[in-house]
Amino acid sequence: MRKITHWIGGAPSESSSERWGDVFDPATGAVQATVPFASAAEIEAAVASARTAAATWGASSMSTRTEVLFSFRHLVNAHRHELAEIITAEHGKVHGDALGEISRGLENIEFACGLGSHLRGGFSSQVSGGVDVSSLRQAVGVVAGITPFNFPVMVPLWMAANALACGNAMILKPSEKDPSPAIRLAELLSEAGLPEGVFTVLQGDGDVVGALLEHPDIDAVSFVGSTPIAKSIYSRGTATGKRVQALGGAKNHMVVLPDADLGVAADSAVSAAYGSAGERCMAVSVVVAVGDIADPLIEAIADRMDKLVIGPGSDPTSEMGPLITGEHRDKVAGYVAGAEADGATVVVDGRTLSLAGEAKDGFFIGASLVDHVRPGMAVYDDEIFGPVLSVVRVGTYAEAIDLVNANQYGNGVAIFTRDGGVARQFTAEVTCGMVGVNVPIPVPVATYSFGGWKDSLFGDAHMYGPAGIDFYTRTKVVTTRWPDPATSSVDLGFPKTR
Repeated sequence: MRKITHWIGGAPSESSSERWGDVFDPATGAVQATVPFASAAEIEAAVASARTAAATWGASSMSTRTEVLFSFRHLVNAHRHELAEIITAEHGKVHGDALGEISRGLENIEFACGLGSHLRGGFSSQVSGGVDVSSLRQAVGVVAGITPFNFPVMVPLWMAANALACGNAMILKPSEKDPSPAIRLAELLSEAGLPEGVFTVLQGDGDVVGALLEHPDIDAVSFVGSTPIAKSIYSRGTATGKRVQALGGAKNHMVVLPDADLGVAADSAVSAAYGSAGERCMAVSVVVAVGDIADPLIEAIADRMDKLVIGPGSDPTSEMGPLITGEHRDKVAGYVAGAEADGATVVVDGRTLSLAGEAKDGFFIGASLVDHVRPGMAVYDDEIFGPVLSVVRVGTYAEAIDLVNANQYGNGVAIFTRDGGVARQFTAEVTCGMVGVNVPIPVPVATYSFGGWKDSLFGDAHMYGPAGIDFYTRTKVVTTRWPDPATSSVDLGFPKTR
């Protein structure tokens, strides 16, 4: 049985932990490896190594950090197919989807490579007689990244690229469900020239997360995951004096107006709802059908669903792979059953999927489409994180905007229409962090930042892009005067600028 390691002090670290977890192949249901849950001694060693490394890395020149990041970007790109295969083996998503994840991660490295511009300070001369003021950015210190299973390369790169560019040391705690991609990223960073201890991978579960949140030598925590855990991490981390960014769950709506292009809307709904088996925080999980477009839209979506190819992610013909665990598959199936019991109409039932061969024991479920859904039903209220698309019918645009804004989540939303005026109004009125106009998954490019509103974000810091630079640095303002001793005197008054 393959044993996965930690990465501490710039090298693989075999674990002597008494606690281990199984890593499954979601396509077959078989255990393919075991992963250690870090012991207290391993956590202390990892943090100590990172603290030592942070001092020298934070003092290193911008050109040194830029060179490492450019080299790292080249290596990730060169090994993208290998990384995609590792993702597929442990997460289950199809190869093309895994490549897309890596592509978006590369964008974040590319943004971080511009650190010379991002970390530029300010200077004001002669703000008062003989007094100048300047501002500069300095690294926070040691930062922890706690990342989800659904994007085991992209989300770590959301955090690590900017954190390292800003001069921090980073400890990454990846999901125990697919921990190997993090180790490969650590190897590539080492090959790129990153000094020992600057990037650490500490494997583990919730107990390890708790130890990181409480450790006094960790200065900041970045998290992406479900809303209940995000809320807990924000509360626990800030209680110990850390700065925390915690991105939570979502219930992303796609509003389709009667004037929308039916084919484009149907294509977009299927792509955004069932890509990666719905295991995306930006997946569309609710279509809000306005007026008389509902029936033809549902028919068009169902027609496209019938053609989806579901199978192992390693099969190049597969368009949708399995879910991450058997337990999660059963939970998703329960939402479909519950919707039916609550009076919704199951148009397409993914529970009927049956595969042959090794895949018959995999964690597969088919794509489901549920009509006549209403708030108050679990299928609407909860974040399902699986291939279940609900349809809520409303009569007017006003009803649609009220429905979206009443939802507890505010991560992503989309509107499909040909009317530019309505689209502009929607973007102004909707209470959501990321908005798409005829774009079903409005994940910003790396020159902007990612983050939601309401229960989709705890703290005021969005992730990557300019907001990431702000989060991983502290601003210092320096006021300077070179006085003439002959004119110096005691003055107890508050300093004046004029």
